[in-house]
Amino acid sequence: MAGLQAHARSGKVTRTDVARYAGVSTAVVSYVINGGPKPVAATTAARVREAIKALQYQPNATARALTMGSTQLLGMIVPDSTNPYFAELTDAIAQAATPRGYALLTANSRTDPNIERQNTSNFVSRQVDAIILATVLSPSEVAAMPVQGIRRVLIDQSSAVHGIPTVSTDFVQGATTGVKHLISHGHRDIAILVGKDIDPSRVDPRERGWRNALHEAALPEGPVEYTEFTRQGGYEATRRLLDLPQRPTAIFASSDLLAVGALRAIHEANLSVPGDLAVVSFDGTSESEFSWPQLTTVRQRIDDIANAVIDAALTPSDANNNIQLLPTELIVRRSCGC
Repeated sequence: MAGLQAHARSGKVTRTDVARYAGVSTAVVSYVINGGPKPVAATTAARVREAIKALQYQPNATARALTMGSTQLLGMIVPDSTNPYFAELTDAIAQAATPRGYALLTANSRTDPNIERQNTSNFVSRQVDAIILATVLSPSEVAAMPVQGIRRVLIDQSSAVHGIPTVSTDFVQGATTGVKHLISHGHRDIAILVGKDIDPSRVDPRERGWRNALHEAALPEGPVEYTEFTRQGGYEATRRLLDLPQRPTAIFASSDLLAVGALRAIHEANLSVPGDLAVVSFDGTSESEFSWPQLTTVRQRIDDIANAVIDAALTPSDANNNIQLLPTELIVRRSCGC
């Protein structure tokens, strides 16, 4: 055994070494590592695991993938990995994947269609078992992308793409809820900060929710500021709002990042929140809880999204056009005036 352990330290331990140490066949070692296909007696399996531990054996992932037909890897592409929402969602999806025996590889497209295509190609070449995608491409472009039969799940959008399941937040419902809350405070001039889309013909569903709430209350649409989905974008857009001849009394920001930028612009103008302007944001990340004042926000249910995404990625069904829109939750804090 000492010779085998010295062999282990050299980093050249094989499945045959483990079998010899445990006194079993290499097939039995394979059954224990892979959880089948044949059952192994509990005492025998314990000896194999002890041998793996003693020899510090690391199974060859590539060989295991060829044997099982699965790499047990998932790929995830987001447009901005520095955005707290995508950072928190990525972590939640990784945590949801781990108990199922899967690891998560992540990539950042930087909101660039060509980088997204390259990210997808890289994941396809690694033969991941599924790709989770917050896309910046059009539905037709996503559907036409060559993925060699690898399953994809779309996130962070409100419309289905043919042949690809979608799991997302009900953005229209959530935005409607947030704007209605501002209306309940008596606001009649409510602006919106919304991220620019690569395709100008597409309307952000949060903007649709904003419009729905105003129309239901028979209120005119306030000013719309299209900007980058960043703190800087929210800051610059709010400065433009504050320069209007008649500034709005409330702002609905379609992300926490935009709202944080808005708070800075308002404070720099020597105005108060919510005294001079009320603010409600969308996402519900930790960013909203630690801003000043704390943001009233429409929270996306990240854990629920993550679990639904993993189910969709790992449990293929005939409902490939299925779209799951999960509800939001209004978190009331100080920025709205409550």
